[in-house]
Amino acid sequence: MGEVISSRRVTPHWWIFSPAWDMAVFWGSCVFSLLALLVGYHLGILHEDSPDWTWVYAVLLVDVAHVWSTGFRVYFDRNELKRRPLLYFGVPIFSFVAGLLLYSLGSQVFWRTLAYLAVWHFVRQQYGWVALYRRRAGEPRDWTYYLDTATIYLATIYPLLWWHAHLPRRFWWFLEGDFAHLPVAWVSYLTPIYWLTMLAYLVKMVRSYFDGKGHPGKDTVVVTTWLCWYLGIVVFNSDYAFTVTNVLIHGIPYMALVYWYRQKRLNNDRRPAFRWSQVIFPLVVIWLLAYAEEMFWDRAMWHERSWLFGSPWDLSGFELLLVPLLAVPQLTHYILDGFIWKRRETPDLDQAK
Repeated sequence: MGEVISSRRVTPHWWIFSPAWDMAVFWGSCVFSLLALLVGYHLGILHEDSPDWTWVYAVLLVDVAHVWSTGFRVYFDRNELKRRPLLYFGVPIFSFVAGLLLYSLGSQVFWRTLAYLAVWHFVRQQYGWVALYRRRAGEPRDWTYYLDTATIYLATIYPLLWWHAHLPRRFWWFLEGDFAHLPVAWVSYLTPIYWLTMLAYLVKMVRSYFDGKGHPGKDTVVVTTWLCWYLGIVVFNSDYAFTVTNVLIHGIPYMALVYWYRQKRLNNDRRPAFRWSQVIFPLVVIWLLAYAEEMFWDRAMWHERSWLFGSPWDLSGFELLLVPLLAVPQLTHYILDGFIWKRRETPDLDQAK
């Protein structure tokens, strides 16, 4: 999610959605991740690959589904689609052509490029939340801006660099070998900077509450990001731990934002109220689309979950076309995300109504 909102504020607004929504979305997804780690420990799978039931709720129903939720921000909104048709129709075409060119250079080139695009997308989303909170609160571009920015970037990038320096790990982003190896020394130089920055943010955060200027929404994003990324990548070394800590705090808040933004526009800019009746339909739609996408991936390429998707298809001769085509939703999501949440595109996000 790109940087959003206007710098002109009259009064501070500490929340994106509402106090209850913000806490439920950000702390809720983090607590869900921590509980999943605890469940994994008790079941003896904390240090193993993700079982199928974990893959279903974390990857299929959250990670893949949140990609398709972009449809409710763009492709299922007729007015939005008409507003910038060249961008919205051009990006999927570009994604397919670019994917085709990359895959023609080799599958490793394709998957490594896709992995780094995904990594940047994940990192930028966490920064986007912090930027959004700062601007809604009218916080000035002073030293706290630079500390907040350094903290959220280090909270995400340091664990990623640590991962690169400690290959091979027992998990990967998409496929084994999709990250390049970095010298351990590079990360060791960054380690004291990382911890000093985290400590500086902690001191600033505690002091702000004593001064009556605490910002619980922004602090929640920073703390939960640091906790989940450090635990999932550095502390634990398993596909299960990485999956439950990585995708939940990324996908759940994103889907909440899309829902909230869409409802706000449908309700003539009034703050939307949460109603299950309004949540079920979009959830069912994106879950069905996610299932359809993963069915094609599994039956055509992976052949791993016939119990869920059916018997494999022998389409090996069409791999050069199939892989870039099936990757179009992901690539489209990564690229459009850099456009659709920009400040000038989302004035609703800068309003306290």
